[in-house]
Amino acid sequence: MEKNSISRLQDIIDESKRIVFFGGAGVSTESGIPDFRSVDGLYNQKYKYPPEYMLSHSFFVNHTEEFFDFYRDKMLCFSAKPNKAHIFLAELEKAGKLSAVITQNIDGLHQMAGSKKVYELHGSVHRNYCTNCGKFYDAHYIADANGIPKCEKCGSIVKPDVVLYEEGLDDGIMRKSIKAIQSADCMIIAGTSLVVYPAAGLIHYFNGKHLVLINKGQTGINTNAELVIAAPVGEVLSQIRISV
Repeated sequence: MEKNSISRLQDIIDESKRIVFFGGAGVSTESGIPDFRSVDGLYNQKYKYPPEYMLSHSFFVNHTEEFFDFYRDKMLCFSAKPNKAHIFLAELEKAGKLSAVITQNIDGLHQMAGSKKVYELHGSVHRNYCTNCGKFYDAHYIADANGIPKCEKCGSIVKPDVVLYEEGLDDGIMRKSIKAIQSADCMIIAGTSLVVYPAAGLIHYFNGKHLVLINKGQTGINTNAELVIAAPVGEVLSQIRISV
């Protein structure tokens, strides 16, 4: 990582007043949560079914017990703590420079670090609802259940409030994300390969001055970013000073 890249990022953040951060799985890898598409990622591990199918609505409906076995094993990570990237963003928001965090992650680490305005495009493992009566359950209820988690009130299946393959994103979250991006003067895209749509398409709504990309690997589309840094997100952001 070149010093002049960090220096340039420092200048961009210093002069920006409405920063939006758009993050993916790479933001949480430094917290010990594996990503999906890297060499050691979830999609390169061997299972009875492809992980994409095991995280689909069809699999949830047709192989419900196997879905929850996989979900508990790979999607729940209670030992994970916010890393330097999460903490930096929470501090940037407190300083009045960050307008919103838009995340593809479902781990809740941004909120754990103290971020207030977080738009979770793919939901959260910490919200779970009865598919019949809507009663709320936390992630530990799913983790501690034997087999398929059932509602204590009506006995129906309790489903994680995460967006599975074949399911659409929440319209309200999408609208808020688009509005934040359209009003931003700086957008930092980090820890994402930009291959998952429609989330990846959100960057096309950005018309501000500074577009920054921080990602260890190649991205799926050409962002025309002003600054590209190929390094871990937390390692990069921890070198930036926050000044109001």
